[in-house]
Amino acid sequence: MHSRTRETTVTFRHPFKLSALESGQPAGTYRLVIDEEEIPDLTFLAYRRSATMLHTPAIALAGSIQVFTINSEELARALEADLKT
Repeated sequence: MHSRTRETTVTFRHPFKLSALESGQPAGTYRLVIDEEEIPDLTFLAYRRSATMLHTPAIALAGSIQVFTINSEELARALEADLKT
């Protein structure tokens, strides 16, 4: 089975909290790493997300880096809520 890793960033305009994080995080741009694994036995190439990892602190902030495995659906909800406020 093949796997792949994608890296991107997410930006929060306001402080936010996710259940996997030890505390609330300030607004900023964060590094996001997404691991995906190939779905076997299909007639076409397809992947499913196996892990979503958020790096803290925000890219522009100094400090020791921590990586948290987070729920991608919870992240999507938090980003959506951030846009509404």
